[in-house]
Amino acid sequence: MLIWSVVLMGVAGILAGGALSLRQQRAHLSWIIAVWALAGLSLFAAYRLTLL
Repeated sequence: MLIWSVVLMGVAGILAGGALSLRQQRAHLSWIIAVWALAGLSLFAAYRLTLL
């Protein structure tokens, strides 16, 4: 399960970078919040997988 935790952490990093990019491009706030929320959920899922 450790490999999936690493994969999810990578996805979270990509999503966080995307959120920062959207912010720089002055995208609508709802898109930025949605991408940050997905990044947070990905990190939470990775954390939960490490507990298994």
